[in-house]
Amino acid sequence: MRAAQWPMVLGLTVLWVLLWGTLTAANVVTGVVVGVVVCVIFPLPPIETQVRLRPVGIVRFTVRFVLDMAASSWRLNRYILGPRPPLCAVLAVRMRSPSDLMLTATSVAVAAVPGSNVLDVHRASGTMYVHVMGAEGEAELERARYEVLRLEDRVVRAFGTRADVAALDARGGNGGAAAGSSGGRGGPWKRP
Repeated sequence: MRAAQWPMVLGLTVLWVLLWGTLTAANVVTGVVVGVVVCVIFPLPPIETQVRLRPVGIVRFTVRFVLDMAASSWRLNRYILGPRPPLCAVLAVRMRSPSDLMLTATSVAVAAVPGSNVLDVHRASGTMYVHVMGAEGEAELERARYEVLRLEDRVVRAFGTRADVAALDARGGNGGAAAGSSGGRGGPWKRP
């Protein structure tokens, strides 16, 4: 059995014990046996472990993510408590990193921010479709695009490989909106 399957066996064992609701030796042993059998009968393709942990990038991502969560929560409360319902929009934002792992991590981070939700990801083109609240005008739409691309920039610089970072830089890194905006417009949120 391949070494890449052992994390799956461990995960299935934990799930097995949680389903039974009691941590006993018998449940753990049975969970390991069930996990091995499932992994042998239904083998998964090898998992790409192309992640490079960058401590400075992780700290930067974490701090900015917490600040973004607070700002988005405040903005969402303002929309909810406002005199009229907020306008919403669905944006197509083209991601700059070609990595499936970075695309997935970015979509999870975007979905965790209040006021935005990832509706779909088109893997072949690297386009993320995001539902956002507060789409009052073109400036707000550009701000939302910029925030998604800036989040992608921080995710890639925290967890991406050298190739991911190089692809990001080649396609307009540092959170610039021009590379991912529709029509190539950078808007007021474009960084020089």
